Amino acid sequence: MLDGRQIRTLEDFWRVTGEAITGPGGYFGRNLDAFADCLSGGLGTPDDDDYVIEWRDHQVSLRHLGYPETARQLEIRPARCHPTNRLSVSADLAAATEERGATVFDWLVEIFEDRAPGALRLR
Repeated sequence: MLDGRQIRTLEDFWRVTGEAITGPGGYFGRNLDAFADCLSGGLGTPDDDDYVIEWRDHQVSLRHLGYPETARQLEIRPARCHPTNRLSVSADLAAATEERGATVFDWLVEIFEDRAPGALRLR
């Protein structure tokens, strides 16, 4: 179970998810690619894909993981991404500052839907 009241930033999401899946101090990846890999099974989640993650109070997280947090994350990304991706990140940042496009919350839900279809329950 994820407690949406504790998720105000993407870094909070990594911490809360790691602890919910693998216990106190648990690690579940600290970037979107690692998160996607973990959801695919065998890296903290059951190998048989027979699990459910309930995200309680997800509406609180939805507000906090909106456009301001998305812009903050996209401002950080150019220092870590491949140089060929910087133009795309810049365009995404411009969209986020204009409150357009996908948010951090959207990114996370999309990864759940792609890598663990049916495993996420928003409450």
